[in-house]
Amino acid sequence: MIALLDVDGTLVDTNYQHAVAWYRAFRQSGHTVPVWRIHRHLGMGGDKLVAALLGEEVEAEQGEDLRAAEGPLYLAMIQEVSPLAGAHDLIADLKERGHTVVLASSGKEQEIEHYLDLLDARELCDEWTSSADVEETKPAPDLVEAAVEKSGADPSEAIMIGDTPWDVEAAQKAGVRTITVMTGGFSEAELRETDAIAVFDSIEALRTGLDHTPLG
Repeated sequence: MIALLDVDGTLVDTNYQHAVAWYRAFRQSGHTVPVWRIHRHLGMGGDKLVAALLGEEVEAEQGEDLRAAEGPLYLAMIQEVSPLAGAHDLIADLKERGHTVVLASSGKEQEIEHYLDLLDARELCDEWTSSADVEETKPAPDLVEAAVEKSGADPSEAIMIGDTPWDVEAAQKAGVRTITVMTGGFSEAELRETDAIAVFDSIEALRTGLDHTPLG
C-alpha cells in the first residue's frame, strides 16, 4: 500500500500558527476575520482560503498580496512548531509494514524541508510534495494526484492520512480513501460526516489501531 501523509496539522502542530499568520495578513490589509473562522478553513490552500473567507472580489484585488504576506508571518513562528506526538514513529511503523510513504503537502519547499528535519523523516519517506507540484490546492485533487504519481502506484493502492474535511474531499476526488486524525482541531463528528474510513483522536491512537485499518 501507499501511505500519503498530510503534513500541516497531521504530523506537525501548525494549524494555529497558520491561523494567526492569516489573521495578521488580513489585518494588515484592512480585513478583520475572527481566528476561529480562519481555523475552520485551514486545510484549504491559500488560493482557496482568501476567496472563501473574504469573497471573490477581495481575492481578485488582493489575493496575491495576502498570500505573499502570510508566508513571512508564518515563517516568523515556524520555530515554535513541534511534531505531533508519535508522528515520527507512525512513519517508521508504516515503513516497517512495507508501505511506501509519501508526504503530501502543498506547503512551500522551505517549510517542507524544515518539517523533514523536524520529523527526522528524510531517510524514512520515499517521496514528498510541495507547492511546486500543484496548480490548485485542496479541496482540489491536485495534491493527492501528485503524491500518488510520485509513488508510481494506482490511486486504489493508496490511503491518505489527514486532519481536515478538505483532505478527505481532495482524496476522494482523486480516488483515494482517507483515514483522519483530530489533531487539526476538527471534531470527531465533523470528520465522521466526511467519507473518511476511520477517525482517530491522535497519532498515537492511530498507531495503536493501525492493524484495524487497510494500512495494518
